[in-house]
Amino acid sequence: QVQLVESGGGLVQPGGSLRLSCTASAFSVSSNVMSWYRQAPGKEREWTATISAPGGTTQYADSVKGRFTISRQNAKNTVYLQMNSLKPEDTAVYYCKARRSWGTDYWGQGTQVIVSS
Repeated sequence: QVQLVESGGGLVQPGGSLRLSCTASAFSVSSNVMSWYRQAPGKEREWTATISAPGGTTQYADSVKGRFTISRQNAKNTVYLQMNSLKPEDTAVYYCKARRSWGTDYWGQGTQVIVSS
Protein backbone atom coordinates (compact mmCIF):
# COMPACT_ATOMS: atom_id res chain seq x y z
CA GLN A 1 0.00 0.00 0.00
CA VAL A 2 1.30 3.47 -0.89
CA GLN A 3 2.24 5.31 2.29
CA LEU A 4 4.27 8.36 3.38
CA VAL A 5 5.34 8.65 7.01
CA GLU A 6 6.86 11.87 8.37
CA SER A 7 8.97 12.12 11.51
CA GLY A 8 11.39 14.48 13.23
CA GLY A 9 9.07 17.24 14.37
CA GLY A 10 9.11 18.72 17.83
CA LEU A 11 9.80 21.81 19.91
CA VAL A 12 12.85 23.93 19.11
CA GLN A 13 14.06 27.39 20.17
CA PRO A 14 14.30 30.26 17.68
CA GLY A 15 17.58 30.00 15.78
CA GLY A 16 17.70 26.24 16.22
CA SER A 17 17.53 23.40 13.71
CA LEU A 18 15.43 20.33 12.96
CA ARG A 19 15.57 17.66 10.29
CA LEU A 20 12.29 16.19 9.10
CA SER A 21 12.13 12.79 7.41
CA CYS A 22 9.58 11.33 5.00
CA THR A 23 9.84 7.61 4.30
CA ALA A 24 7.86 6.11 1.42
CA SER A 25 6.38 2.64 1.03
CA ALA A 26 5.38 0.88 -2.20
CA PHE A 27 7.14 3.40 -4.49
CA SER A 28 10.56 5.00 -4.94
CA VAL A 29 11.17 8.63 -3.99
CA SER A 30 13.90 8.81 -6.63
CA SER A 31 11.33 8.31 -9.40
CA ASN A 32 8.70 10.81 -8.22
CA VAL A 33 8.57 14.54 -7.55
CA MET A 34 8.59 15.03 -3.76
CA SER A 35 7.55 18.15 -1.87
CA TRP A 36 7.17 19.54 1.61
CA TYR A 37 4.19 21.71 2.56
CA ARG A 38 3.29 23.32 5.85
CA GLN A 39 0.11 24.60 7.47
CA ALA A 40 0.01 26.96 10.43
CA PRO A 41 -3.11 27.12 12.64
CA GLY A 42 -5.92 29.00 10.90
CA LYS A 43 -3.94 29.44 7.68
CA GLU A 44 -3.89 27.81 4.25
CA ARG A 45 -1.47 25.03 3.44
CA GLU A 46 1.71 26.54 1.99
CA TRP A 47 4.17 24.99 -0.45
CA THR A 48 7.67 24.95 1.06
CA ALA A 49 10.14 22.93 -1.06
CA THR A 50 10.33 20.45 -3.95
CA ILE A 51 12.91 18.02 -5.30
CA SER A 52 12.52 16.78 -8.88
CA ALA A 53 12.85 13.28 -10.30
CA PRO A 54 15.11 11.87 -11.48
CA GLY A 55 17.53 14.80 -11.60
CA GLY A 56 17.12 16.06 -8.03
CA THR A 57 16.71 19.77 -8.83
CA THR A 58 15.40 21.70 -5.82
CA GLN A 59 13.03 24.66 -5.46
CA TYR A 60 12.09 26.67 -2.37
CA ALA A 61 9.49 29.14 -1.23
CA ASP A 62 10.91 32.62 -0.66
CA SER A 63 10.05 32.39 3.03
CA VAL A 64 12.47 29.49 3.59
CA LYS A 65 15.11 30.00 0.88
CA GLY A 66 18.59 30.00 2.36
CA ARG A 67 17.44 28.35 5.58
CA PHE A 68 15.83 25.05 4.50
CA THR A 69 17.28 22.27 2.34
CA ILE A 70 15.33 19.41 0.75
CA SER A 71 17.25 16.24 -0.09
CA ARG A 72 16.75 12.51 -0.53
CA GLN A 73 18.60 9.32 0.32
CA ASN A 74 17.53 6.76 -2.24
CA ALA A 75 18.91 3.73 -0.38
CA LYS A 76 16.59 4.56 2.53
CA ASN A 77 13.74 5.68 0.24
CA THR A 78 13.54 8.82 2.36
CA VAL A 79 13.20 12.55 1.68
CA TYR A 80 14.50 15.07 4.22
CA LEU A 81 13.87 18.69 5.07
CA GLN A 82 16.78 20.25 6.95
CA MET A 83 15.53 23.38 8.70
CA ASN A 84 18.07 25.87 10.07
CA SER A 85 17.77 29.31 11.66
CA LEU A 86 14.20 28.54 12.64
CA LYS A 87 11.79 31.36 13.38
CA PRO A 88 8.51 31.39 15.33
CA GLU A 89 6.66 31.89 12.04
CA ASP A 90 7.95 28.48 10.91
CA THR A 91 5.61 26.88 13.46
CA ALA A 92 3.26 24.59 11.52
CA VAL A 93 2.31 21.04 10.73
CA TYR A 94 4.66 19.89 7.97
CA TYR A 95 3.41 17.47 5.31
CA CYS A 96 5.27 15.34 2.78
CA LYS A 97 3.72 14.94 -0.68
CA ALA A 98 4.53 12.65 -3.59
CA ARG A 99 3.36 13.31 -7.15
CA ARG A 100 3.27 10.02 -9.01
CA SER A 101 4.39 9.81 -12.62
CA TRP A 102 0.80 9.76 -13.84
CA GLY A 103 0.01 12.93 -11.88
CA THR A 104 -1.86 11.85 -8.75
CA ASP A 105 -0.79 13.13 -5.32
CA TYR A 106 -0.21 11.24 -2.08
CA TRP A 107 0.16 12.91 1.33
CA GLY A 108 1.70 11.94 4.63
CA GLN A 109 -0.04 12.41 7.97
CA GLY A 110 2.01 15.46 8.98
CA THR A 111 4.47 16.21 11.77
CA GLN A 112 4.23 19.16 14.16
CA VAL A 113 7.02 21.74 14.40
CA ILE A 114 6.87 24.37 17.15
CA VAL A 115 9.46 27.15 17.28
CA SER A 116 9.25 28.91 20.62
CA SER A 117 11.34 30.12 23.55
